[in-house]
Amino acid sequence: MNKDVCNLPNCLTMARILAAPVVVMLLYLEMWFGFRFGAYCAFGVFFIASVTDYFDGKIARQNNLITNLGKFLDPLADKLLIGSVLIMLVRLGPEWGVPAWMVIIIIGREMAVTGMRAVAAEMGEVVAADNFGKAKTLLQSLATGLLVFHYPLFGWDPRPLGHGLLWAALGLTVFSGGNYLYNFYKKWLKTEEN
Repeated sequence: MNKDVCNLPNCLTMARILAAPVVVMLLYLEMWFGFRFGAYCAFGVFFIASVTDYFDGKIARQNNLITNLGKFLDPLADKLLIGSVLIMLVRLGPEWGVPAWMVIIIIGREMAVTGMRAVAAEMGEVVAADNFGKAKTLLQSLATGLLVFHYPLFGWDPRPLGHGLLWAALGLTVFSGGNYLYNFYKKWLKTEEN
């Protein structure tokens, strides 16, 4: 296999992609059987998968392993993991406190940016995540993780903080999406003029 495909950062990213169906399955156990341990296990898998997002980028930069495949897969893995878990949180019902309209906005933004990246790729450009996009992913991950955990621990209820972070993530999601699209539009206009 090509070393660009099977380097450690890309393997960590692919592990994050594979973690998404595992977290969803564990949340289904919670929903179908009232299996409280399912939420804890889902949180554990989600947490480990989210941490790989930090390490794959760090390892890639330190070892000069940044690849176009990695630039494409990294944001895709984040979208798949967070999006699938948010959909499950809506499915689990009102007590989990995640409204469908909020998830629709978040996923709609992700689809718009992914589409923009596909158009940019056709133009020979790879659009990597910027600082706003990285901050958005961090906020989404923290909010989603707290809401997956769901149950009070030692008298502390993680849901209010999770909901607050989800609102902040929603604002940053919309802002960063607009920023990506605006910058791409400016670049596209310059390309059309030349």
